[in-house]
Amino acid sequence: MSSTTYKSAKDKYAAYGVDTDKVLENLSSIPLSMHCWQGDDVGGFETPDAELSGGGIQVTGNFKGKARNIAELRSDIDEALKYIPGKTRLNLHAIYGEFGGNKVDRNEISYEHFKGWVDWCKARKMGIDFNPTYFSHPLAADGFTLSSADKKIREFWIEHGILCRKIAEKIGKALGDTVITNFWMPDGMKDSPADRLAPRKRMEESLDKIFSVKINPRYNRDSVESKLFGIGSESYVVGSHEFFMGYAVKNGTLLTLDSGHFHPTEGIADKISSMLLFVPEILLHVSRGVRWDSDHVVISDDPTADIMREIVRAGALKKVHIGMDYFDGSINRIFAWAVGMRAARKALLAAMLEPISLMRQAENSGDYGMRLALSEEARSLPLAEVWQEYCKREGKACGLKMLEGIKKYEDKVLSKR
Repeated sequence: MSSTTYKSAKDKYAAYGVDTDKVLENLSSIPLSMHCWQGDDVGGFETPDAELSGGGIQVTGNFKGKARNIAELRSDIDEALKYIPGKTRLNLHAIYGEFGGNKVDRNEISYEHFKGWVDWCKARKMGIDFNPTYFSHPLAADGFTLSSADKKIREFWIEHGILCRKIAEKIGKALGDTVITNFWMPDGMKDSPADRLAPRKRMEESLDKIFSVKINPRYNRDSVESKLFGIGSESYVVGSHEFFMGYAVKNGTLLTLDSGHFHPTEGIADKISSMLLFVPEILLHVSRGVRWDSDHVVISDDPTADIMREIVRAGALKKVHIGMDYFDGSINRIFAWAVGMRAARKALLAAMLEPISLMRQAENSGDYGMRLALSEEARSLPLAEVWQEYCKREGKACGLKMLEGIKKYEDKVLSKR
């Protein structure tokens, strides 16, 4: 794109009081957390040829070239990063450690299993986020982990949670950064239970034990994530929105809002400003549900735009952590990463380019017609030209160049696995 085209777009936004150069500078400093599990369909590397099994989630598709080991996964992430502009973090699950072919159970993992990732990310100036893995394990097969009626099972998963927080703290120290560790448990039942309360009491007690271990908040912050339902837990999920909303408010943890974890017609945008009044910070998992929590690749749709607009309008860019959480095994996984993360950042750019000052002036004066008109006019401003300028400044390909680059990698690398 020529400088003349961007200059024209810049002038059009300036007429509405928006400085596009300043917006682009600020946009680059806002991190998006890139989920490693898109690259291998949430299999992890605990065992050779590991695959996702159980836990209320499901990956569909068998597109060629799934990463079979950490070296291939890192290669694929590097390829995707060629097309993803802006500050990027890497989001790891506990099953993605380097276990050297040895059987290391979830209550035996240590920082040493993730040191390779720390070195790899440090070389790329990337931060890391972390997740205990409460699924794809024999002790999660009946649908219960931290809320299990079996004390030994609960203790096993409590140990796992404590170890993950300690690992995250060491990762944070090594990188000089704060790791966000997210707790999501798939506990629930396929049909309606006779007792909804007892599992929730056990879940609360288990979490209290995990979080009672002192961890330096400079290096690790804990977040808890709810869900409406999962595969095999359609009727009852222990960690419902109300449960974890209450737990986060009571205990001062972060609260995770996943855009696919609520009713199909329920958006999470309106929840952001409400929850920020009662919890210190929020973690977002941006996904795209189609009819259910199907974890489709994020696109530039209205729900994604609404989420980013609310963050910006609430002045919450420093209080909301944005992570991606989708996995599609039916398409080229590099495309999935690049398209989804670019769409999320483009939606964030659009939100930051809104003439919000003029809109607030109109709203505060009671001129709601002017507010509506400004909002509608903003939709016609040349976002595409500013986005292309942003990608140019970030040294990332746009349009056909991105498509051609990823297809070449598919032909040369993915198709040969």
